[in-house]
Amino acid sequence: SVQRRHQKLIEESPSPLLSQKTRTAICEAAARLVVEAEYQNAGTVEFIVDQQDNFYFIEVNARIQVEHPVTEMVTGIDLIQSQIRVAAGEPLPFKQSDIQLRGAAMECRINAEDPSKNFQPCPGHIQKMFVPGGLGVRFDSHAQAGYTVPPYYDSMIGKLIVYKPTREEAIACMIRGLEELRVEGIATTAAFQIQVLKHPAFIAGTVDTKWVERELLAPS
Repeated sequence: SVQRRHQKLIEESPSPLLSQKTRTAICEAAARLVVEAEYQNAGTVEFIVDQQDNFYFIEVNARIQVEHPVTEMVTGIDLIQSQIRVAAGEPLPFKQSDIQLRGAAMECRINAEDPSKNFQPCPGHIQKMFVPGGLGVRFDSHAQAGYTVPPYYDSMIGKLIVYKPTREEAIACMIRGLEELRVEGIATTAAFQIQVLKHPAFIAGTVDTKWVERELLAPS
C-alpha cells in the first residue's frame, strides 16, 4: 500500500514487492493463526515486510477492511456474502486450496482533503459528481451530488477500484478513472493519487510505507 502518516491512499493486490515464496509463507502463517484461534469471520491478518523479505506479524483486524475489494477482485470471492454465510452457520463453498490469485487489482481511497494544503480536511457541499465506469472499474461510495461532507468523521467519500489482467493495465486504468472522476464543490485526493501512479518508483513497485513523506512531501 501507499500510505501517508500510516493512512492508506492506494492499495493493490498482489504486492509487486513480494516474491512468490514470501507471499506463500505469509498466507500460510495467516491461515495457521486463524485455525489455532478458531476464528470464524471475515478478517485481515496484517504483517509488515522488511527489505530482506522477512515478515513480522502486526495484528488481526477482526472485520471487513476498507481494502477488501482488491481481495475480492483477484480471488473472485464475495467477502461480504461469505461473511454473512459464516454468521448464518453455513459452510464456505470453497476450500483454501481453491483460492488462487488472478490478475491485478488496485484501490484508491478518495478523501475529502486538499493535498496542496497539507491534506487539510475539506468538508462541504458536493455540487456535482461524476464517477467512472466500464469493464473492471468499480466505485464504492455513499456520496452523490447534493451530499454534504460533514466535518466530524472520516474524510473518505469513496473508493475507486480497478481490476485488469496485469499490473501495468491496472495502473493505466486507475489513472484514467481518476482523471474521469469529477467531484465539484470540495477538494479531493484524486490528483495527488494520479501523481503517485505516474511516478517511476510506483511503476517499478519499489515504494514503502514511508515513501510518500520521504519522496513526495519532503521539504525541498
